[in-house]
Amino acid sequence: MRNLIISAALVAASLFGMTAQAAEAPAAPYVELSNPVPVAVPGKIEVVELFWYGCPHCYAFEPVINPWAEKLPSDVNFVRIPAMFGGPWDAHGQMFLTLEAMGVENKVHAAVFNAIQKEHKKLVDKNEMADFLATQGVDKDKFLATFDSFAIKGQINKARELAKKYEISGVPTMVVNGKYRFDVGSAGGAEQALKLADKLVDQERAATKAAAN
Repeated sequence: MRNLIISAALVAASLFGMTAQAAEAPAAPYVELSNPVPVAVPGKIEVVELFWYGCPHCYAFEPVINPWAEKLPSDVNFVRIPAMFGGPWDAHGQMFLTLEAMGVENKVHAAVFNAIQKEHKKLVDKNEMADFLATQGVDKDKFLATFDSFAIKGQINKARELAKKYEISGVPTMVVNGKYRFDVGSAGGAEQALKLADKLVDQERAATKAAAN
């Protein structure tokens, strides 16, 4: 009987130790997707930011991620994708994709963010968008024609499909090389999110070199 008690105590102690170790092990700051998503430019390491113009956290991330993106090495492709969960998300996403197709997104991206976040403009109606964008030098008629084009509808479907494959539930979210997903919160902050992105980019670069040898 004494031996049974001792054995039970040892098992309990062992289980407690395992539980304590599991509790102490830090959770990974990213999720590895079970089904990797193909990148837009084969041969380059892709970093995706999924965002929404109406998201204050995305707006706060801008001053941090923009200078970082501008300094990325040539083997890294940075891509912004609008998250489209309905309502104003869809309207703003379609506006972004339209501006991107017109080749003017980089010129007016900050102005659109400021208009929505600081000036409290809704910019959910295409005519309201066109009027505002005209003040930023964007051709109003061309914007409206592009906004309703078949090509933009295709880009909308593509953006929705990618968000679904990335399994995102909020923004801002980052995805590295179609494999690793994380957000600013899980990474521990804006700066930490970019350090994590750098780490994963380095990891993917090393894996590619190892596979080539």
